[in-house]
Parts: sequence; C-alpha cells; structure tokens
Amino acid sequence: MAGGLVGLLDDVVTLAKLAATSLDDIGAAAGRATSKAAGVVIDDAAVTPQYVHGLAANRELPIIKKIAKGSFRNKLLFVVPVLLILSELLPVLLTPLLMLGGGYLCYEAVHKIWGVVAGHEGGHDSAEEMKSEDEVVSGAIRTDLILSAEIMTIALNEVADEPLVSRGLILVVVAIGITILIYGVVALLVRMDDVGLHLAETRQNGMARFGRGLVNAMPKILSALGIIGTAAMLWVGGHIVLIGLDELGLHGPYDLVHGWEEAIHDAVEGLGGFLAWLTNTAASAVLGLVVGAVLVAVLSLRPGADSGASAH
Repeated sequence: MAGGLVGLLDDVVTLAKLAATSLDDIGAAAGRATSKAAGVVIDDAAVTPQYVHGLAANRELPIIKKIAKGSFRNKLLFVVPVLLILSELLPVLLTPLLMLGGGYLCYEAVHKIWGVVAGHEGGHDSAEEMKSEDEVVSGAIRTDLILSAEIMTIALNEVADEPLVSRGLILVVVAIGITILIYGVVALLVRMDDVGLHLAETRQNGMARFGRGLVNAMPKILSALGIIGTAAMLWVGGHIVLIGLDELGLHGPYDLVHGWEEAIHDAVEGLGGFLAWLTNTAASAVLGLVVGAVLVAVLSLRPGADSGASAH
C-alpha cells in the first residue's frame, strides 16, 4: 500500500514537473511572439488616448475600460479562433494574411505622415467631440479589431510549428497580456496630467516643480509616442513584407538586405551585430515607406476617397 502511494506521488510530481515545464515553454513562446508584435502594440497604445481627448476627466477611465473589454472580446472570441482554424486547416494562407497586415501597417504609417505633411491631421477633432460615448467606444473597438488581428497574426506566425493546443494557449496568453499592457499604459497616460496637477498643488517645492514639469511634458510624450509608433509600423510592416516575399519565392529583396547585413557585421568589430540589425531595420522601414506610399496613392484614386481622412 505504501509502495503504491509512493509510486502515485512520484507520478504526481512528474506530471507537475511536466506541467511546469509546459507553462514555462508557453510563457517563453508568448514572450517571443509578443516582442515581434511590439510595433503594433506601440501604435495601439499611441492611438487609443485620442478617443478620450476633450472628454470630462471623470469619463476617461470608464471609456477606456469599455474599450478594453471590447478588445478582449475581439481577440478571444473572434481573432484567436479564426486564426487557429486557419493555421490548422489552411496554413498556406497565413503568409499572405500576414503580408496583408504588413501592408496595412505600411499604409497606416504613410497615411499618418502624409496627413502631417499635407496639414490634414486634426481636421476631424470637432466631429469627434460631437460623438456620443457609445459612438466613441464603438469606433475605438472597430479600430482595435484591425490592430488586434495584426498583433495576433504576427504572434501566431512565431509559434506556427507548435501543436494546436499549445498554439491556442500561447495566443490566449498573448491576447490577455497585450490587452492588459496596452490599456494599462493608456489609462496611465490619460491620467498622468491629473497626477501632475495634484503634485503641482502640493506645498513641497520639489514635488510641485515635478508636477508642473509632468503636466508640461505630457503633450510632448504623447506626440513622441505617436512618432515612435509610426516609425515602428513602417519597420514592422516592411519587415513582414520582406520576409513574406522571400517565403513566397521572390528572394531578391531579402537576399539583398541579408547581404548588406552580413557585410556590415563582418566589417565592423564589436558593434557589427547592432549595426547589422540597424541596417535590416532601416531597409525594412524604407520598403515599408515604398509599400505604404503605393497603397496610399492607389487607394486615394477610389471614387469619393478623402486623402485627409485618418483610418484611426
């Protein structure tokens, strides 16, 4: 009896170790998948604060909470199941789907840049302020669906060789983690000026100065975040297109960039690895700029297309 109990305990311990290892593997894979989607994550975090711009301070967090709930629904009820079905039944579609998403990122980035250059950015602010809270939330959730689909497709591409169950668990972990991260950061950003105002009213000179500095810095921080997000979209989108072309048999662009990487890596001692990565990043961004410019030009030819409209 004792021997049987010991054997059972040994089995339980072994199963526990296997489960722990599996969880570690899932966590590690989720981390890798999330890092690959960093550009879209930054853009998502940069986009969302605009939906509460101009609203009463006491409504900011409730609206962000509603958008976050919608984001969870988008990912867990729609995006993840559809991607898992595709990856299991029609995996050949994943590369073209990923490239479509990459093209969308390039388009969005160039569209934003063109909006700034042409002076169209901000032209719809008054219309946005006239919308009801429900309309604002619905619009934000629709935008989130597009960005969520791209984030999860990038994540899936990183774990496409995993078994179906592991793939599903990894995507769920990524979906939950990224949503909490994005909307946690957004909530922090939109209330940071309130924190600054509170500190500015304190009687401690050092804290008051810090509070005033925080209030003054927040517009610049949000602006910088938007620029970083746009640059990340160009780089990530261009890199996705570059890799996708190679996987579909058009090897020229990838081989050219890879050749530059190797040449720089071998030519510079010490910093060769970083400079090689920088070369790939710059080349991907340039390709993203070209792809985005072509898409903006083509789509602007549509009847009734408004070159000044923002997709966000």
